[in-house]
Amino acid sequence: MGDFNLALIIVAIVVCIIVFIFNVYLLVNYQHPDDKNQAYFPKFVVVLGLSVALISILMLPADVANRQACRRAIYNGACNLTLPMKDLWIAVYIIDALLVFFVIPFAMFYYEGDQDKTIGQRMKSSLLWVITTAIVCGLLLGILYGLVGKVDFTVMHLSSTTTNFPSSWDFSSNQPCIGSGVHQCSAYLASPSSEKTWTMRTTFPEYVVALATIVGSVLFSIFGGVGIACLPLGLIFSFIRRPKAVITRSQYIKEATELGKKAKELKKAADALHQEERSGSKGRKWRKNVKAVEKELLQLEEDVNLLEEMYPQGEKAETAWALTVLGYLAKLVLGILGLIVSVAWVAHIVIYLLIDPPLSPFLNEVFIKLDDIWGLLGTVAFAFFCFYLLLAVIAGAMMLGLRLVFITIHPMKWGATLMNSFLFNVALILLCSISVIQFCATAFGYYAQATAAQEIFGHTLQSLRGIKYLYKYNVFQIAFIVLAGLTFVYYAAFGWRRKKPSGRFQLSS
Repeated sequence: MGDFNLALIIVAIVVCIIVFIFNVYLLVNYQHPDDKNQAYFPKFVVVLGLSVALISILMLPADVANRQACRRAIYNGACNLTLPMKDLWIAVYIIDALLVFFVIPFAMFYYEGDQDKTIGQRMKSSLLWVITTAIVCGLLLGILYGLVGKVDFTVMHLSSTTTNFPSSWDFSSNQPCIGSGVHQCSAYLASPSSEKTWTMRTTFPEYVVALATIVGSVLFSIFGGVGIACLPLGLIFSFIRRPKAVITRSQYIKEATELGKKAKELKKAADALHQEERSGSKGRKWRKNVKAVEKELLQLEEDVNLLEEMYPQGEKAETAWALTVLGYLAKLVLGILGLIVSVAWVAHIVIYLLIDPPLSPFLNEVFIKLDDIWGLLGTVAFAFFCFYLLLAVIAGAMMLGLRLVFITIHPMKWGATLMNSFLFNVALILLCSISVIQFCATAFGYYAQATAAQEIFGHTLQSLRGIKYLYKYNVFQIAFIVLAGLTFVYYAAFGWRRKKPSGRFQLSS
């Protein structure tokens, strides 16, 4: 038993190191050339945030393995030698909340500050914003915790009489209690009036985690519901809309000339907006124009990439075209596999969470059977389904960001991602990772039973005063399913059409 626990600790340390190295690799390869050899603090925050998010996702499978470490213990106290998962959960999510609400906003304010200002002025401006946010959040959390920071557990008060120790016991289904009086010790036979409400105050760290989970759950139900459908369908319809053949040189020159003109117009518009920003006129109309320019810039980049795909150049032009075709075939395969996973997720939510009592354990039973085949197979599948939800959230945020004015666009591109986009997406991943864990702990409650995560997210959170009704009536799960269905209908109706940019900057037909 001790050897098993030691191995679990070693695996946890090795995984943390691998996650850190992987995140550094992502940062180095995704960062924009303008950010090389500078912006070190935002980069540190990005690596730390991604590491916390990924480790928190991996902690749920580790929690399951930690529970199994002492399940068949042959001596008392074996569970004391396992990882202190509840303390680790609280620590990770307190760090998560600090990063999302304080550290990342400070890094974004500092990075996006006027470059004409000195470092001290930018830090002062960023600190003022963060301190104001901290005061508001602190007062709000303190007031809410003082007023409604309690959990209400519904319990059944059971009791029985006492008697002398008998020589034989006469218990049966008709006589479950001592004595022949009212059967108040039987939960099955006791009257409904025996139900009581047991109220206790939750700890402040657990309350902070709960409120962060609520904020994340709102975003998760919106972005995740949209993303669970648009992630696989976007890949499939990208294959359907793929370029079918290479264009001629004259067509390429014509399109490239048009794109050059539109790029100049876009630069002129961006310079005008920058002048307005420096003059201090940053009103609603200015923000709307910035959003429009960002959309046009993204569309222009997509047009350039599409043109390069349709007319590969250089000595290895044929090889480049062959790789393009293979890339679209890979999107088709990944889209079909993703669609299977998305359908499995939606079916599991309906079968196991929305229908009471559940029709079947479904994926819970699949993970248990996979564990029977090989010890870690079910755990790996479990972790994959959790990661898939995070990918769905990012896909949903990107889709809605391109269509809704009030959502800022922060695309992630290989070798061309600015630090503010990095920070925004890391904050989104961190905020939604809490809800993904809570959602998975609930959806896979049969597989992840008796874990520290289920104790925090399954009992305390769902019994918290003022919040429990959101979980009692499955508000987030219903919103998730409805948005997934609407997104599927949208893609079925319009997904097959080739995208056309709106506005002046448009690829000529």
